[in-house]
Amino acid sequence: MILGGRRHGLIQARKAAIYTQESLAHALDMDMKTVGTWERGEAEPVPYKRPKLAKLLNVTLAELEVLLAEGTTERPVEPAPAAEVAAPSSEPEPTPRGGWLLPVMVNGRSVLVPLNATTLSTSDLGPLLPPALVAGDEANLPAAGAAEWDAMSPLSRRSLLARGLAASALPALGLDELQRVAEAMADARRYFDGPVLDYFRRQLAACKADDGTLGPAKTLPLVLGVVGAIEEHARDVKPNLRRELLRLGAESAEFAGWLFRDVRDFGRTLYWYDRAMEWAQEAGDTAMQGYVLLKKAQLAFDQREPQQMLTLAQAVQHGPWSLPSRVQAESVQQEARAEVMLGATADAVGPKLDQARQLLGARDDGASTLGAHYNDTLLTMQTAICYTEAGAPRRAVELYDESLVEDRFSPRDYGFFLSLRAGSLALAGEPDEAARTGVESAARADSTSSRRTKQELVRVLEYLRPWTNRPAVTQLREVVAS
Repeated sequence: MILGGRRHGLIQARKAAIYTQESLAHALDMDMKTVGTWERGEAEPVPYKRPKLAKLLNVTLAELEVLLAEGTTERPVEPAPAAEVAAPSSEPEPTPRGGWLLPVMVNGRSVLVPLNATTLSTSDLGPLLPPALVAGDEANLPAAGAAEWDAMSPLSRRSLLARGLAASALPALGLDELQRVAEAMADARRYFDGPVLDYFRRQLAACKADDGTLGPAKTLPLVLGVVGAIEEHARDVKPNLRRELLRLGAESAEFAGWLFRDVRDFGRTLYWYDRAMEWAQEAGDTAMQGYVLLKKAQLAFDQREPQQMLTLAQAVQHGPWSLPSRVQAESVQQEARAEVMLGATADAVGPKLDQARQLLGARDDGASTLGAHYNDTLLTMQTAICYTEAGAPRRAVELYDESLVEDRFSPRDYGFFLSLRAGSLALAGEPDEAARTGVESAARADSTSSRRTKQELVRVLEYLRPWTNRPAVTQLREVVAS
């Protein structure tokens, strides 16, 4: 049997597991080009790699064999002539098994719409979408964008669908801008310019704005779409654009790392932080390099690695870069927290926490947006965490009661800090209030898919073991287990 034919099912399984070709190759400890040959149907994974590949793709070995069999034929596949590919056609373009995931605007919100009528009709998106879309008319495109879609060439449509992100505002974009982005995806050296770069900046900004409400499950596919486009085209753009594109790539990869941290996938968190560091180094963005070290210090806290957390936080402060004072403030606070995890008392790190607050109050020149979200309220929350780690949970509860107000946070962040307050209450000997706070936190965690919050609630239940039979604690246990 001669191999040939694109394995769309394998590609869709990879994307559903939120891997790029490069990150999947990294997880398998092999070359990205090899993964590409599998997906093009040019080669087969060696037998000893298949169990790990199936596990990474969240499929059984039998299901993996089906995905691999999809691209086999009895004869080599001949490439279509260039003129045939670009020529207009009235025939619908083939849709891979499972359908494409096309981001579109629904009621002013970007959502991933699978181009598969059966899937749509059984999903909870159905009531939000136009009847023609659910019925499968016009290739499942929203009615508002059908005219513009029809006006595009098949090559441009294929380019948009294959990348799965350039149409994320399809009904809202004008035809000229939509066409420009599609052309840039097809021929980056010729068409990728400043306006296209600005388009990706807007996409990333929109993802960041929605993250705290929508959560990583809905935000990650779009962010990885942006990263994927940058990753694919950085080598092809004009030299004067490459550095700016890599800067955006570093920012996008850092944000992808944070999203994976929120779902507690620490392996992929570290992968994307390393990718952000590499792109920032190539782009000459020294401030981003320091900022990524701060993010790695936060990851070290999640993994309860205080020694690494301490040295990373110190490296942020003493590296060869100029960072906004708010980023410096957070790094000093991280250093203080690492020290209490290593045995220092709350009073001993008091001067460092005072230094962090002074740095936060210092004026920046406004040129950098790094750490723009960091404010006095967040520093207070992190100080409360520090007090809890130092064995002073009552002082932590006082800070939570003072500053943990719902309208100051996104839904996801409010739920996370509620879980920390619950832990402090439990350690302070208030089990019923801790459990009630935990139940409230769990509701936010569920709505925003925050596994980080759920993991904190598991820790709260450990603290509540002495009161395991109290009704409120039983309710929290049931909620966390559901």
